Amino acid sequence: MADSTQQLLKSVFTNGPIEGNNTSVLDLLNRALKLVCNRLDCSAAFILTSQYDNVFAPDSDIIDTTEQQCASHFTASPDTQALFNHTVNQHQVLSESLLANSQSIIYSASQCNDELHENTPLLAPLLHTFASLNIDCKHFALSPVLRVGNVKVILGALCVSEPKPVADDQPDPCAFVAKILDDTAYQLASALELRRLAVVLDNKNKQYQELFQLLPMACALIDLHNNVVLQNDIWQSLLPIRQGDNLFHVVRDEDHPLLNDTLHIVREGILRQAWCEIPLRNGIKNHWYKFSFCHALNRQQQLLLMVEDVTERYRLADELSFHSNYDILTGLPNRVQFENMLEVLLKDEDHVPACIAFLDLDQFQVVNDLSGHQAGDQLLQQVAVRLKQLLRKGDVVARLGGDEFGLLMHYSDKSSAQQVAKRICQQLFDHEFVWKGIKHNISASIGIAQVDYADTDIYGVMSKADAACQLAKEDGRNRWHFYNPDDPQMHIMYNQMLASVDIAGALALNQFELFYQLIEPLDKQESGIHMEILLRMVQSDGTYVSPGVFLPAAERYNLAPRVDRWVIDNLLKWGGENLNIWQQLSMVSVNLSAMSLADQKFMSWLEMRLMVEPELVDKLCFEITETAAVSQLEQATGLIDLLKPFGCKLALDDFGSGFSSFAYLKCLDVDYVKIDGQFVVNLCSNRSDKAIVSAICQLGKDMNFEVIAEFVENTDIGEYLRNIGVDYAQGYAINKPTRLAELTSGIRTPWLTDAISIVSSEERQALGLSATD
Repeated sequence: MADSTQQLLKSVFTNGPIEGNNTSVLDLLNRALKLVCNRLDCSAAFILTSQYDNVFAPDSDIIDTTEQQCASHFTASPDTQALFNHTVNQHQVLSESLLANSQSIIYSASQCNDELHENTPLLAPLLHTFASLNIDCKHFALSPVLRVGNVKVILGALCVSEPKPVADDQPDPCAFVAKILDDTAYQLASALELRRLAVVLDNKNKQYQELFQLLPMACALIDLHNNVVLQNDIWQSLLPIRQGDNLFHVVRDEDHPLLNDTLHIVREGILRQAWCEIPLRNGIKNHWYKFSFCHALNRQQQLLLMVEDVTERYRLADELSFHSNYDILTGLPNRVQFENMLEVLLKDEDHVPACIAFLDLDQFQVVNDLSGHQAGDQLLQQVAVRLKQLLRKGDVVARLGGDEFGLLMHYSDKSSAQQVAKRICQQLFDHEFVWKGIKHNISASIGIAQVDYADTDIYGVMSKADAACQLAKEDGRNRWHFYNPDDPQMHIMYNQMLASVDIAGALALNQFELFYQLIEPLDKQESGIHMEILLRMVQSDGTYVSPGVFLPAAERYNLAPRVDRWVIDNLLKWGGENLNIWQQLSMVSVNLSAMSLADQKFMSWLEMRLMVEPELVDKLCFEITETAAVSQLEQATGLIDLLKPFGCKLALDDFGSGFSSFAYLKCLDVDYVKIDGQFVVNLCSNRSDKAIVSAICQLGKDMNFEVIAEFVENTDIGEYLRNIGVDYAQGYAINKPTRLAELTSGIRTPWLTDAISIVSSEERQALGLSATD
């Protein structure tokens, strides 16, 4: 048997593996307590230990991981030993008091212990416990609690008879006993902490190994020589790399630099984790894998490699690349791919002569309407095949969208391009397309343009071909046009094409600005401004482009709803940022295009946009042209139904410019009618204009809408309009369009004064006015 604590601990740690179980710990404690009894020649010794583990509970206040146990050795009564251990373990208050003890306690029943009882509250419950177990305690000694790491230990010894202890032979028996207990307690605490740490490390290693195998992705450890030294089960089932393989030996030579850079970034600490994607042959197919490296945090400085199979993503990327560059229906290159090809051609320093052409199928919508979209799709597929057959070798045909195709003809001049266009027109006209017994006639309109390497971008040459194609359609279809810059019609069409490109760019870059023009009440005392919102395009040099230039292109190329959306959105943003001015205003008019009126997506957006601006919308008045209202009466009625719940108003713009009767006004509950400016600009001198304007005024009174006159260019016109009963005037005589950003107040300043509104009875009679008008 070990005759010292050191020898005891040595035997415990050198005999067999360290295991985290209570049996081995209790064995250590029991042997140590027996040694204490022998060294102090006492009847019994006991120890109370407490340890906590924060491996899975960093904050022990949240999860209690404390383990506490009492061990004892009674030399003459093993039964008392088990009973004592159980009692102390169950007596929580006593255990907590013992583990909080900070002083050595020496007790002797033969001495006066009043002062000891007073200074040591722990003593009474401990003696009571001894008495309850029929332990006759004559002498008692207790060490202060000792803490080493996460372990706390308190050691006690007692005698049940008057002994002849070895301590009596010492100069200071109490100090001797205290030192023995204190040293033994410290050594036991150290031993328990060492054992706890050893168990934790052993458990951590086992947990690491188990977690490593259970990770739901392929993992491996890579040594300093880039060899695989450990791999989990998923790795073995997923990858064609085995333990002992070098990573650089299993990847392609061209991927070595990428793999080497990734490893360098992690090993040098530039990043804690880095990844690369590399293809590997797995069976008969190449698979793409994502290799993610990070430090394994072990002594061997190994890296943890996590691998993910990303083959499906690469497959989808390839498929997406095909979809983004090719038309699914016909298999031809799409507009994006066609434009890329043209851009490459324009950058070619050899300046190879080339032509491009735009081809539109004539009356394609008729096929869709009569036979359905399946028939239309079938026709497009047949045309695609036919066009590839009719082009020269090396030429490209692409589907640009809808029934529009693009042709790129290399080493082609005007003559050869016209020959190709002629051949296509003839062959398509002769092409017989029958769907379920219905025969459809097929023809195409083609616009051709020479590739001009002086053009700064592809849109210049594309706009020329597009303009030529539009002229071919307008000239009767089933024909081709070669772009001629000297043709006035071609020039106008081409400018509109370019304007459409400018509009798209201006929308993307926010290169528009809002202006306003006053709508002045002629015979009303309104305090707030009534105004119409206008739009200008801002060029790169800061100059403004009139809407008369870019709006026709917006209408022609289906950009008008996007323009209207920009105007409304930015107007409401301005209103929200300048709420004080907005609340002072009387009315704010905004124009809607006919295309926006017919665009259900735009109308849904408009409804949602108005819903989120409840403090602004009741000032809005939307203007639509008379032509749009008459041609789209159902949509116009729907707009009224949409606007009325929000408190918005509706105005009919350019009234009188194209109507044949007033009958449709019965169907439109409009708030304002704006007289077309052609009837106003010469009003004072033209009897016909006077008659028309007067008739509209009377109609407004009878049908309960207010009348606005445009193109008021002098005060004479304003006076005349007021005297015949026109409600509002708008024009340069009142003010010119002004930047909305310059508006600082919504309060109106009257234009015409009461003094100049006096008209003689003779004048009134000449104007056809009654005395009460």
